[in-house]
Amino acid sequence: MLHLDLDAFFASVEQRDKPSLRGKPVVVGGVGQRGVVATASYEARVFGIRSAMPAHEARRRCPHAAFLAGRFGAYREASGQVMAILRTLSPLVEPLSLDEAFVDLRAATRPVDFTTAALESLVDELKAAVAQATGGLPASVGVGSSKFMAKVATELGKPDGRYIVEPGTEVALLGPMRVGVIPGVGPVTQDKLHRIGVETVADLQRVSPDELAQVVGRTHAYGLVELSYARDDRPVEPEREAKSISVENTFETDVVDVAELSAVAARDARQVAGRLRAARLFARTVTIKVRRHDFSTLTRSRTLLSATDRAEVIGSVATALLAAVDVTAGIRLLGVGVAGLTDLLQEDLFSAADPPADAADAADPAGGSVGDADPEGDDPGIQDTTTQDAGDQGATTSATVADLEERAQPRWLPGADVTHERLGAGWVWGAGLGRVTVRFETASTGPGPVRTFTLGDPELTLTR
Repeated sequence: MLHLDLDAFFASVEQRDKPSLRGKPVVVGGVGQRGVVATASYEARVFGIRSAMPAHEARRRCPHAAFLAGRFGAYREASGQVMAILRTLSPLVEPLSLDEAFVDLRAATRPVDFTTAALESLVDELKAAVAQATGGLPASVGVGSSKFMAKVATELGKPDGRYIVEPGTEVALLGPMRVGVIPGVGPVTQDKLHRIGVETVADLQRVSPDELAQVVGRTHAYGLVELSYARDDRPVEPEREAKSISVENTFETDVVDVAELSAVAARDARQVAGRLRAARLFARTVTIKVRRHDFSTLTRSRTLLSATDRAEVIGSVATALLAAVDVTAGIRLLGVGVAGLTDLLQEDLFSAADPPADAADAADPAGGSVGDADPEGDDPGIQDTTTQDAGDQGATTSATVADLEERAQPRWLPGADVTHERLGAGWVWGAGLGRVTVRFETASTGPGPVRTFTLGDPELTLTR
C-alpha cells in the first residue's frame, strides 16, 4: 500500500501562487476572531500554530504571519492533478481528502518490483511527477504492507520525503511509538489507556485483551490489539460513497436576528444543492446545526418524502427547522446539510406541483427534482440532539446584512485573486475603511508591487 499526503497543502498552494510568501509563515483558515486554522505552513508551525487552533491564538503566537481566507478552487484543481497522477499508477486509489490518498500497488498498471530500492525509485518518480504537474507542491509518501503502516510511513517521511517500511519490521517499528499513532486512539482513549500504564504501542502489546476490554470495550480492544501488531486488512476503496454534504458558518458576533439567520440558511442551501448537482446526487434528509453562545450544539433534521437536489426545497426545510429553534440568546454557528444521498431520483407521485419560478429558481438554472418538504406543522421526522462542543468548525463569515443577502457584493477576503485592467493579476493583501490593498504577482512573476485602491475602483475585479 502507498499513502501520499500533500504537505501543508492549502498553505503550500498559497506560497506557490504568491512568491512574496515563500519561506514565510502562512496560515489559511477563518480570518475572523472566531475563525479556526485550517492549515499552517511549516514556517508557521515553528511558532506552535496547528490545525483547528483558534485564529486569535494563532495571531498571538505569530502576528507577522500571512493570514489568508483560502481559495478552494485552486485547492480542488491541484488535488485533481495529483489524483489523476495516482490513477495512472493504479486504478485502486482511495482519496481521503483533497490532499491525501491511498493507492494499492498490487493493482498497478505496470509491473512493480517490491524491493526497497525499487520502491524508493518509484516513489521518487511519483513525487517528481506531482511536483511537475502542480507547480512544485511538496508531497510526503509512505509505503507499507497495509494502509495503517503506509500512513505511519508517510508521517516518518515528513516533510517532503519518503519512507518505506520493509515487511517483517512493522512490530519493532511501532513499539516505541506513542499509542496515539493507532487509528481510533484519540484523547479520551489515550487517557483511559494511560490509567492502566499504556503509553506506547509496546505497552499495548503487553496488555492482555481481557484487561484492555474492561477499559475500552471488547470490540475496540480487539481492533487496538490487531493494529498494535500491524495486522490491518482494510482494502483500498476507490469509490468512497459520500454520506452527507454540509456547509457551516461561524459568526464574528452572536446572531439573534431570525431574518439574518434565515438568509444564511438559504444561502447555504444553495451551496449544498450546487454540490449535490455537481456530484449528480439527490438527498432525502435535510439537517441544520446550531451552536449557541454557550457552545451547546443542537441538530435538527427532517426526512423528505422524495429525494431532491433543489435549492428552494432544501432552503425551505432548513428555514422551517430553524424557526423552531430559540435564537434569542444568540447563535455563534449555523450549518445546513443533507444526508440519505442517492444517485436515483424517485419522484413523489403525491407531492404538490412544481413550485413557481422565483428568485431561487433564477439562481438554480440547473433545475432538479421536487420533493415534498412539508415545512408546515408537526413532523415526526424531526430529531433533536444537544451536545457540548469546545470549538468552532467550518468557514468563518461575518454576520453583516450585506454579506447575508445573496453575496451580491464582492468579499475582499485576504488571499483572494483579483485582476486589474492595467496592472494585471494579483491578490488581496487586506481590505477595510473603503479600501483594498493588492499585491500584484503570480506564481511565475516573482514578488510584485503593492497598491491600494478604493473598493469601487471599476478597473479592479475579484477573479471568480
